Amino acid sequence: MASPTEMVATVVLKVGPVKATFSGKVTLADLDAPNSYRIIGEGAGGVAGFAKGGAKVRLEEESPDVTILHYEAEAQIGGKLAQLGARLIDSTSRKLAANFFESFAALVAPST
Repeated sequence: MASPTEMVATVVLKVGPVKATFSGKVTLADLDAPNSYRIIGEGAGGVAGFAKGGAKVRLEEESPDVTILHYEAEAQIGGKLAQLGARLIDSTSRKLAANFFESFAALVAPST
């Protein structure tokens, strides 16, 4: 961990036939606890290219025991990955965002 709001990350990503390892960082920004924040990520994958992206996250209290997490994610890519086409990249980025927030929800959900 580089700081309380910044982490160094290594991510292995497969998009279509291209598999790449990205080294980069993830930063939390625009912190408005307990209401909202932004996740910003960027990484370099050598010949595969680069990836940048993030998510705006908003937390909504539904009841004292239930919080709803809303998010809007975006991604930008360049290099060999960009040649795969926007449709494939878009579906992969949506899947990655959904997987991340599903895992996050499982970690913070109350145990029964």
